[in-house]
Amino acid sequence: MHMLAALDLATGKIYYRIRQRKRWREFLGLLKTLHSRWPGEKLYVVLDNFSPHKHAEVRSRAADNDVELVFLPTCGSWLNWIESEFAALRCFALNGTDHRTHEEQNAAIAAYTRWRNARAEPKTNFAPDSPIRQWTAYPSKAA
Repeated sequence: MHMLAALDLATGKIYYRIRQRKRWREFLGLLKTLHSRWPGEKLYVVLDNFSPHKHAEVRSRAADNDVELVFLPTCGSWLNWIESEFAALRCFALNGTDHRTHEEQNAAIAAYTRWRNARAEPKTNFAPDSPIRQWTAYPSKAA
């Protein structure tokens, strides 16, 4: 089982899907879901260099739908804010558990994500003195 997830910086909420495989088709499905959640808006998706993220169909769909794929440097996944969220998910939902089925494991992930999203806050206070803040703004969205 594989978890594909996105972190909305404007709300701090995690959106995810659990799939049997982690190929370009499953990733493209997540992109389509994200695009439908924010129709008419440009999306910036920060990614590692996993090969399914770079598939021609993924790049084509992204280009046609105002989705910019932002690739991190090799060995730079720690730069992606969602990585710390994955660490928390592992700590609170998976470590020290012995799920008998994937359904039990998926239910634990879902419960943690619901709990976390109910307490989510926008991720806008990072690097307040950075020059990047001058040209990057995350609009407030109603939940």
